Amino acid sequence: ITGSHNPANYNGFKMVFQGRPFFGADIRKLGEMAASGDWDSGTGTSRSVDILDRYIDRLVEDFGGTAARVGWDCGNGAAGPAVEKLIKRLPGEHFTLFTDVDGNFPNHHPDPTEEKNLADLKALVAEKKLDFGVAFDGDGDRIGAIDGQGRVIWGDQLLSIYAEVVLKDLPGATIIADVKASQALFDRVSELGGVPLMWKTGHSLIKSKMKETGCPLAGEMSGHVFFKHRYYGFDDALYAAVRLIEAQTVLGKSVTDMRGDMAPMINTPEMRFQVDETRKFAVVDEILARLSASGADVNATDGARVNTADGWWLLRASNTQDVLVARAEARDAEGLQRLMEQIDAQLAASGLIRGEQAGH
Repeated sequence: ITGSHNPANYNGFKMVFQGRPFFGADIRKLGEMAASGDWDSGTGTSRSVDILDRYIDRLVEDFGGTAARVGWDCGNGAAGPAVEKLIKRLPGEHFTLFTDVDGNFPNHHPDPTEEKNLADLKALVAEKKLDFGVAFDGDGDRIGAIDGQGRVIWGDQLLSIYAEVVLKDLPGATIIADVKASQALFDRVSELGGVPLMWKTGHSLIKSKMKETGCPLAGEMSGHVFFKHRYYGFDDALYAAVRLIEAQTVLGKSVTDMRGDMAPMINTPEMRFQVDETRKFAVVDEILARLSASGADVNATDGARVNTADGWWLLRASNTQDVLVARAEARDAEGLQRLMEQIDAQLAASGLIRGEQAGH
């Protein structure tokens, strides 16, 4: 049972079937079977297993990093107790924030993709002059990070660091990122000799694609990072944090230097705005139809991702909420403005305005 990173009233079940993702049509079919009384009866068994110490053992099992000074912001989410145990097993100095589990989130909302939620971590890193800091979402499967100068390292930038490490070990491997990721990431994977693959946003969708392609590493802008390389192919933010410490050793560079070396791009944060649930996919279809008629350079993997001379913009329907998600990236501010105007024009043509962003 999970609350993920959504508000408290969004609790739900995360289902797995024979080790594989189980979602969408599968869940609907299960509902139909339940409604029609199509079930088996019998006796089952249950057992309780305390897994925490075994989990920590696994996180550090093949750690190849050297001592680092790291800040850890658990945001009063589920990661806290595990992080307290983990840092005792890692070399270096480690400073923690908000490791008590408290679903009221008294300090800040545990969503590391929103920069305002990283303010406490930035203060800690600055005060203690740390190498970098990491932050987690409520259920510990999404990672956020800042470098030693307090600059945010966004999901696609983290993936760029991890890709370099993985491709050192597995030359020519496929690396998957979602449609919201920067063009700079896809270019960097190619430059490192890997095969970049753009795929649909969504935890289950990415995991399915990884299985299909045998890909060792995948990630989403939202901070989900999936390591099949030396791990199990799912998104574990504590493991991703351990791999970030290790990356400094493997690549012989500080996280701050790695962040500083990245191509400067100007991009928007993820913009979300409310749209009626019945309209959200229809609007995207209308936009795709208009773009197709206009001869635009469109990638329709998940919504509409449009490449122009300025950069790219994206408009897609959220899988989990009644919102449309937009993002744009350009080389300069003027280019970004032109991209935003294209987004606004497409929304207006479907009777919507961008207006105020919807909250998470």
